[in-house]
Amino acid sequence: MLTSILQNKPHDSVALKLIDGQFYSYQQLIDLVDQMASKLSSHGVKSGMLVNIVIDNSIEFLVSFLSVTRCGAIAAPLNPAYTLNEFKFYIKDANSDYLIVKDQDSLSVSAAKDISLRVIRVGISKTGLNLIDSKGELTDSRDPEAVSNEAVALFLHTSGTTSKPKGVPLTHGNLLASLENIIDTYDLSESDTSILVMPLFHVHGLIGVALSTLASGGCLVLPDRFSASTFWKIQSTSNATWYSAVPTIHKILLDRADSDSAPYQSFRFIRSCSSPLSTEILLGVESRFGSPVLEAYGMTEAAHQMSSNLLPPAIRNPGSVGNPTGVDISVRDETGIALSHSEMGEVCVRGPNVMGGYIKNLSANKLAFWGDWFRTGDQGFLTEDKVLTLTGRLKELINRGGEKISPVEVDQVIASHFAVSEAISFPLPDEKYGESVNAAVVLSEPVSEASIVEFCADKLATFKVPSRIFILDKLPKSATGKIQRRNIAEMFQD
Repeated sequence: MLTSILQNKPHDSVALKLIDGQFYSYQQLIDLVDQMASKLSSHGVKSGMLVNIVIDNSIEFLVSFLSVTRCGAIAAPLNPAYTLNEFKFYIKDANSDYLIVKDQDSLSVSAAKDISLRVIRVGISKTGLNLIDSKGELTDSRDPEAVSNEAVALFLHTSGTTSKPKGVPLTHGNLLASLENIIDTYDLSESDTSILVMPLFHVHGLIGVALSTLASGGCLVLPDRFSASTFWKIQSTSNATWYSAVPTIHKILLDRADSDSAPYQSFRFIRSCSSPLSTEILLGVESRFGSPVLEAYGMTEAAHQMSSNLLPPAIRNPGSVGNPTGVDISVRDETGIALSHSEMGEVCVRGPNVMGGYIKNLSANKLAFWGDWFRTGDQGFLTEDKVLTLTGRLKELINRGGEKISPVEVDQVIASHFAVSEAISFPLPDEKYGESVNAAVVLSEPVSEASIVEFCADKLATFKVPSRIFILDKLPKSATGKIQRRNIAEMFQD
């Protein structure tokens, strides 16, 4: 089961460092998880039950998550920034049994009360663990039942960028396989220290950083949120060896590097995942921070990581997401037939980290699998050396008069303009061509729309050049820092 990742570690080794100076050893973390799991078990939390966790990045989140899975129950983290109606939707859709919070004033508590969901509040300090429900403190304890690797440990909803969110169940076995893949890819060990900058309610932060660090015996530095102004102080005082983030965060750190007196030699490696990283930012981060940047490819349905560029001395391939990491990857045509090297099609994966299917959604499962191959919905191609390059989401391809255009390619060209800070392209309806190519940009210095279009015309085929460039003060992003193409396109629909 998942909590086995804490075993066989030197008991006095530091597992967690908090930015207030507190730290917890592996033995202390194990004790907290055992105590909470025993109390939850005595309170009725057991195999198959679903427990929502609505807590910001903290030791309370990690202990709650591990304790719920130790009971054989299913942990279902939710974004603390959700609205009341969003909490109600996700709690009802998951058919939840319990809600665990740190803050009693959370909107999630109001949502839970409206639907009579049992709420437990958790607090952790050096003096111990405190669990309280509506009747008072939980004091009784009972050993949880044994848990198999086939049991579901984690339940998440897909982001719903192209359709209604779908429920993704990930077993203990899925998670353990993914953690092993991540550890092997980056050669993680007890000598490594990571800084958590991504939210724990998302697989990138939870699996890609927090659990992989603990499974490797390393130390996890746990700020409550990402702050560019304190990032390098944390890196210096903790001697952190790596971090993983979305491109937005890498760019923020790069833009502020000189004003923040960032070091020119920093991490053993820097990882990027969850959305495309431009070659310009990758090379800029490598040059300024003196660390290899390894772009990876992950999905919730695969318990996060599927491929990654590899550590030196292996060749890194800017613009690609590297080689398969513990999974099989195949690129297939629209009928499911495997394509030859360098032919473009749908990226499909299979492996022990990949979910068995969406919850209670037969229609989605029929579309999501070709046999045992999971269809990612991403378009890309594999080289003969099995290096994977993604060219966009299939549902996001721009169809201009029959020409299928990758928005990622257009994004990268526009983002290479000297005055463009951020860029994202998208389709809009067009009477002549069906769809036209358009883009929204954030500028770092004044420049005209016409000059950006002219710049694109020198680097792109005519049919790929944006018809319009919309200049914005900022691009709206998701809670994990992703720029959602569909949402931006909707801003400019007539």
